[in-house]
Amino acid sequence: MRLYINVDHVATVREARGTDEPDPVRAAVLVELAGAHGITVHLREDRRHVSERDVRLLMATVRTGVNLELAAASDVLDIACELRPMQATLVPEKREEVTTEGGLDLANEVTRQGIRAAAERLMSHGIRTSLFIDPDPDSLRLAAEMGVEAVELHTGEYANADEAGKDAQLQRLGAVARLGGQLELAVHAGHGLTYENVTPVAAVPEVEELNIGHSIVSRAVLVGMERAVREMWELIASARRGIRSR
Repeated sequence: MRLYINVDHVATVREARGTDEPDPVRAAVLVELAGAHGITVHLREDRRHVSERDVRLLMATVRTGVNLELAAASDVLDIACELRPMQATLVPEKREEVTTEGGLDLANEVTRQGIRAAAERLMSHGIRTSLFIDPDPDSLRLAAEMGVEAVELHTGEYANADEAGKDAQLQRLGAVARLGGQLELAVHAGHGLTYENVTPVAAVPEVEELNIGHSIVSRAVLVGMERAVREMWELIASARRGIRSR
C-alpha cells in the first residue's frame, strides 16, 4: 500500500489571500519527511490554486514521486509531456465545481475519445497513466481497453454515505477493485477519505494506493504536517496488517 498526499489544499489557503504562503512545495518536503510515498497535485485549466510554478518546483524537488492530476486539456497535457511526472491521472474538471465531483464519463463517446487521445499521448512519453473513474464495472472495462496501467476509484459516494449506506458503497468498491485486479489494472482510490473512514477502504486487498489531501491538510493545521501524515499512515498500515492476519 502507498499513501500519496495531495497538496492542493495548501495552495488553496495561499490563494485565499493572494500571497506566497503557505507554499505547497515546502509542504511536500514535510510530507516526504513524514514517510509518505508520493505527492499528488492537480494543475487545473484555470490555475485556481496550484500554479505551473508549483508543479515545476515539485518536479525538481520531490524525491518520492509526483502524481500529476490533469484534465485532457491541451496546455496542461503539454506541460505533463514536457515534465514527465512519475504518474499522471486524468480527471474530469468543471469550472464551477469546488472539487472533483465524480469520475470520468467514459460512457460518453466524445469524452472517451478525448480521454483515449490524452492517455495515449501521456503513455507515448513514458508516463504511467491512470484514469479517475467511479467504482463502476463498465467504466473499469472501458479504462482497461485504453491500455492504461491504473485506475483511481472515486470514493466520494462512500465518504458521503450515511452509516446505512456505507456498507453497500464499500462492497461496490471492493467488487470493482477485484475486477480491476482480474483485468491486470493497478487499483488506486481517493476522494473524501478521512481519519474516520479510511480504514475500511485501506483494508480492500486490491487497492494499492490511496490519494488523500483535504483531511490531512486540515489535521495539519492543528498538529503539524508530519504528525498528520504519520497518523493517517498508522491507520492505513493497521488496516493492511489486518488483511495479512486473516
